[in-house]
Amino acid sequence: MLTACLAFAAVAALVTITPGVDTMLVLRTTVTSGRRTGYLAGAGVASGLLCWAAASAAGLTALLAASQIAFDVLRVAGACYLLWLGGQALWKARRKTRDSEEAPDASVSGLTALRTGLTSNLLNPKVGVFYMSMLPQFIPHGAPMFGTSMLFGVIHVAEVLVWLGFVVVAASAARRVLSRPAVKRRLQQVTGVAFIGFGVRLAVER
Repeated sequence: MLTACLAFAAVAALVTITPGVDTMLVLRTTVTSGRRTGYLAGAGVASGLLCWAAASAAGLTALLAASQIAFDVLRVAGACYLLWLGGQALWKARRKTRDSEEAPDASVSGLTALRTGLTSNLLNPKVGVFYMSMLPQFIPHGAPMFGTSMLFGVIHVAEVLVWLGFVVVAASAARRVLSRPAVKRRLQQVTGVAFIGFGVRLAVER
């Protein structure tokens, strides 16, 4: 079992550090709203992954993969949500900062950051398919399917929390520079375009 856990952890770590929606979301949230809010966004992401892991262990993601309609509905909903996040970021980038001492984005509460991280994950069916296709490959013969799947899910969530925690710390350390009005607007533009790109890719991929 230890060998299987280590093998899965290695593969999951590579997936975790690959730049994507989660990393962008936590980076942007930390810069615009502070370290605590960034951690809460990461907690939302981890909560979504844990839900997908539980669904996979219970066999629910197999139903998602078997139903093209269900998959497409969730995929389109996720794409629309990412497009909305991207459009929101680009809209904020257009607004002129009144002065350099203004709070980066006081309107983004911790609860909003938590909800955004959770929603962005739950509306991405590719996460469920990833768990469904990846977890069984590492489960040793004779091991309990549900318990082992949940164990792997917890390992992945732990790695995600460590990685996103590192992103928060790094972004927080550079926040003085990244929060300057011109830099902040550029970051909003970059993340906005990235979210839109992720949304379009999710919409067109099968």
